[in-house]
Amino acid sequence: MDLRTDLHRVRLGQGSHLRVWVDCTAAAHPLVLRPIIERLEARGHEVRVTTREYGQTLGVMERLGIPYESVGRHAGASTARKAGALARRSLALARWARPQRFDLGLGHGSVDLAIVSALLRIPSVQMQDYEYAGLQRQLAFRVARRVMAPEAIPVDAMRRAGAKPQKLFRYPGLKEDYYLADFEPDSAVLDELGLDRERTLVVVRPPPETSTYHADNPLHERVIERLRAESDVQTVVIPRTEAQARKAAERGLSEERGPGKLIVPQRAIDAQSLIAFADLVISAGGTMNREAVALGTPVYTIFSGRMGAVDESLIAAGRLRPLRDAAELELRRRDGEPGIQSPRDPELLVQGVLQAVQ
Repeated sequence: MDLRTDLHRVRLGQGSHLRVWVDCTAAAHPLVLRPIIERLEARGHEVRVTTREYGQTLGVMERLGIPYESVGRHAGASTARKAGALARRSLALARWARPQRFDLGLGHGSVDLAIVSALLRIPSVQMQDYEYAGLQRQLAFRVARRVMAPEAIPVDAMRRAGAKPQKLFRYPGLKEDYYLADFEPDSAVLDELGLDRERTLVVVRPPPETSTYHADNPLHERVIERLRAESDVQTVVIPRTEAQARKAAERGLSEERGPGKLIVPQRAIDAQSLIAFADLVISAGGTMNREAVALGTPVYTIFSGRMGAVDESLIAAGRLRPLRDAAELELRRRDGEPGIQSPRDPELLVQGVLQAVQ
């Protein structure tokens, strides 16, 4: 154990406050990390948050009221451009973080945070609920002192992903059960989007086209065409990137209302409330699928990559349905009241984070 680690332990033992750096690199991350940030600050720890320009990430940060510093931007799907952007952002973050003298770093698969933490010898924690996220995430796991993952992912799978068993902090349920624990759906989002509360509402999330684990997904296009053909269905498409939003607009999927039209929000919205009030969610990713499960909304997955253990467990339990053919979509009004189904106390995650410096 090095001197820096010893100092961390001494400071915690004396009840001193920590300086914590949190890096949010995608739109889901501020949602996931918000309750941890709030609880760390409530304990008197100082938390600084960085982010980058990517899709609606900055908009979500602002909607949640999380102060942040924006450093860099996403480079798109090109591996070469990603490597260049990673080097530039990591260098900028290292310059920013060095004088801050952070005691702890926290990310949700942030490779930039992993690199800077290794360079500056900052103990780090990484959260992840998908075990096939690629080489960069393996690097983040190897650098981290703690890796927090759902119990649904086997220990051996996390070891292959770069997280040794002694690093793991495994938590029950879904990460969505924790960050949605205090969530109360707000129907204002329906009015904001001009939705008819008497018509069937479907929410669609496009594929993660810029991610290394993405595979071609022609089913997504067929689902869109099926929904456009349904005159009694109103569909909201929540794009991941500006490119997806532009593509939707070019196809005529603008915010024009009416039967068979698709609604594409032009800014960050209260997507969790929209999901809670929706009759159906269809997502080619992961987090929005699991948000629907956590909120009791019927959901299909059209994810085209390798299915992770969390989603496999939800499919086995009948809580998530895989869709193979757009013709098999069941479009009808849902039963039951919207809201979180199995809330879990985020304090457990806070304890897992702090284990990295105890």
